[in-house]
Amino acid sequence: MSYPPPRYHGDDGEISAAFRPAGAPAELTVSNGTRTHYLATTASTGGEFGLYRVDMTPKAGGPSTHFHRTISESFFILDGTVRLYDGAQWVDATKGDFLYVPTGGLHAFRNESDEPASLLLLFAPGAPREEYFEKVGTVARMTDEERAEFFLEHDTYWVD
Repeated sequence: MSYPPPRYHGDDGEISAAFRPAGAPAELTVSNGTRTHYLATTASTGGEFGLYRVDMTPKAGGPSTHFHRTISESFFILDGTVRLYDGAQWVDATKGDFLYVPTGGLHAFRNESDEPASLLLLFAPGAPREEYFEKVGTVARMTDEERAEFFLEHDTYWVD
C-alpha cells in the first residue's frame, strides 16, 4: 500500500487548519437531550471524512442493526458505557474502546445504561451525515415511501 496521489501542489504549505474549542456548543440537540457536535464535516474536510461527538443521555437507545454501502463507520468511546453490535455480538464498550465497521459491515449502537455516555463517530469517506442526524427524528411522521427514500439517500440499510 502506498500514499495516495498528492492533492496539494503548493510549495510552502498554507494556513488552513480549523480549531474547535472543547466548550463549543453542540450543533444539534434532539428531543431526548442527546447532543451531536459537528467536529469535522464532509464540507470542512473536502469529503475525506466526517467526525462527530455524540453525547448520549441515559437510556438514549440508538439505531438498530444496519449497514452502509458507501462509508465505513468507527466508534471511539469517550465516557460511559455504549452497547456496540459488531454484526456477531453485542459488547459493553467503555472509555477507550474502539470499533471499526468497514463498508457493508453490520452494526448498531445504543446507550441502555442509567448514565450518560459520549463517543466519537468517524465516517470515511465523508458523507453529508448532518442532514441525516437532523432529520432522522422525523421518520415516524414520514410516509413509507418518504422513509425508504430518506434512508436510501443517506446510505442506511436496515436489517430485520
